[in-house]
Amino acid sequence: MFGQPRIEYKTNEQMRIMREAGLVLISALDAAVKAADVGVSTREIDAVFARVLKEAGATSNFLGYYDYPATVCTSVNEEVVHGIPGDRVLQDGDIISIDGGAVVNGWHSDSARTVIVGTPDPEDQRLSDVTENAMWHGIAAAAKGKFVGDIGDAVDDYVNSVPGKKLGILEDYVGHGIGTEMHQAPDVLNYRTGHRGPKLRPGLCLAIEPMLVRGKILTRTLDDDWTVVTEDGSRSSQWEHSVAIHEKGIWVLTAPDGGASRLEPLGVTPVPIP
Repeated sequence: MFGQPRIEYKTNEQMRIMREAGLVLISALDAAVKAADVGVSTREIDAVFARVLKEAGATSNFLGYYDYPATVCTSVNEEVVHGIPGDRVLQDGDIISIDGGAVVNGWHSDSARTVIVGTPDPEDQRLSDVTENAMWHGIAAAAKGKFVGDIGDAVDDYVNSVPGKKLGILEDYVGHGIGTEMHQAPDVLNYRTGHRGPKLRPGLCLAIEPMLVRGKILTRTLDDDWTVVTEDGSRSSQWEHSVAIHEKGIWVLTAPDGGASRLEPLGVTPVPIP
């Protein structure tokens, strides 16, 4: 009665539908990333993303979620996550995380990418690169590990192994299970805690999404009750993929090649869902 939230394990057929949602999301994020340029408003990026979903016959899992008013989150510079698209116009050197999802036949996908607009600050580029690489190390741990906690260990270990100024790993916002809802059990931490969590087993689908900052990890939520910003104004990055674990291996639902190009150098060969 007072145990852990129930984890929804998927059949291969259900995971294949999630892959369909993932492919739609890939196209929508491709279009949104291409649209993110100097002089473009975040509202325009949202409209581009929404148009791709509509043309594909998919729906947004963000729009209306607890009354969220848009189809994507556009978090710029010191905005960490849940930034609401609006009149903000992108400037040269801005760093923006675009986070969105798609639903096909009731099954969800969720993914995020970081884009640097115009001329990148080398430290912002490093921030984005380390965040993306940390995500892939977490995904590799989902393939090779035994417990969900292994993912956070891998992310933490990678980030802290990178030479140069240390980057902060946000602890207040974490990854999650995904399936018939966008956010499900279990939580997927991005840092080492010593807690093993549930077993990594076939049928488990996870959204793995590290968020890193150039400064301190303290955050606050703006008056819109959505946008989360760093307290010290430091810049942030978010990368995210939805991943399926099946009896033959792992498949990244929101990567065109299932994650092969990034996972094989880490010793993992993804396998399509049977």
